[in-house]
Amino acid sequence: MSVHKMLKPVVFIFCLLPLMMIMWQAFTNGLGANPAETILDAMGNWAVYFLLITLTVTPLRRLTGWGGIVRLRRMFGLFVFFYASLHLLSYIWFDQYFDWHEIVNDIIKRPFISLGFMTFVLLIPLMLTSNKAMIIRLKANWKRLHQLVYPIAIMATVHFFLMTRADFQQPVIIALILSVLLMYRLVVYFQKKAARL
Repeated sequence: MSVHKMLKPVVFIFCLLPLMMIMWQAFTNGLGANPAETILDAMGNWAVYFLLITLTVTPLRRLTGWGGIVRLRRMFGLFVFFYASLHLLSYIWFDQYFDWHEIVNDIIKRPFISLGFMTFVLLIPLMLTSNKAMIIRLKANWKRLHQLVYPIAIMATVHFFLMTRADFQQPVIIALILSVLLMYRLVVYFQKKAARL
């Protein structure tokens, strides 16, 4: 069995660990005074973390020469959508109790909810086109479509900032990491452009 085939199930289990930890905490009454908020925040946080992990794949491949990591990028990307979906479901279920009228009003009236909802909507086409068949069908348009990940990452980070009430250390760290990842891509882009001149 190849290293990649052995690594993939290990990484898959690693990606599920945050959910399993939350489920264990729920089972052992370890979610604190406000379990609903703990679940909502945790799912949103992990969606952002996996988004950053996904964006780290390309720089890591270029810097280390390890091409095999690219094969894990799709899994990381799908886990972004998975945890973002759980975050949205937690909001609909625990925060709004499936009151669709109130949910629509919330999306319209509260900027950070609007931004979070738009971010999730933009994730949908990336999730639907993440398979090999869509890569072949869309050809060059696939790459253009998946460049949506950059505005998605920025919007998710701003959403994180706006929903933070007191301790801004975590969103600041996320913003700094995202800035480094985006800056790296800009440097590579301009280097390639200069090489073609």
